[in-house]
Amino acid sequence: MFENFDLKEFFSAFVVLFAVIDILGSTPIFLNLRKQGKVIYPTKASIMSLLCFICFLYVGEASLKLFNIDISSFAIAGAIILFMMALEMILDVQIFQSNPELPNDATFTPVVFPLIAGAGCLTTLITMRSQFETINILCAIFLNTFFVYLVLKFTKHLERFLGPAVIYLLQKFFGIILLAVSAKIFITNLTVFVQSLN
Repeated sequence: MFENFDLKEFFSAFVVLFAVIDILGSTPIFLNLRKQGKVIYPTKASIMSLLCFICFLYVGEASLKLFNIDISSFAIAGAIILFMMALEMILDVQIFQSNPELPNDATFTPVVFPLIAGAGCLTTLITMRSQFETINILCAIFLNTFFVYLVLKFTKHLERFLGPAVIYLLQKFFGIILLAVSAKIFITNLTVFVQSLN
């Protein structure tokens, strides 16, 4: 398996996946979730993300077909969640209400899905399978997962370094960016979905 390893392919796969995950751009969202009292476990989130990436790589398209779901529908579902999160950040409201009977855990939703392992990662990994050797994609996945862990682990240190005022401004700014991104994902995939019906 390792005889197919190629440093150039690995680096290309890593950069593409790093850009799609955009873990650094999601930092204000993680800070906002923690401000709301949500708990994010870095190790748990990293392991879940890793499992999602590997599942996307090997059985992503097949698993969606099993439930008769296309990638556009999957992306639209993720876009709706991102849209509601953006409204929380911009308007200082809480849409995702906590269930007092359950742990206040935001690790899987919305951190792992749709922020880290969303529809963009699913389509990217499916596409990369036809371009790169699997070993190079897997190495890129593991390195990206390590970066996910580091960012989630040291988010609190970043919050202390920047201070409340800067964090608040970043929250508003990235809330607007997230709103625009969610709208773009929604409209693009809704168009694809409508065209597929026709």
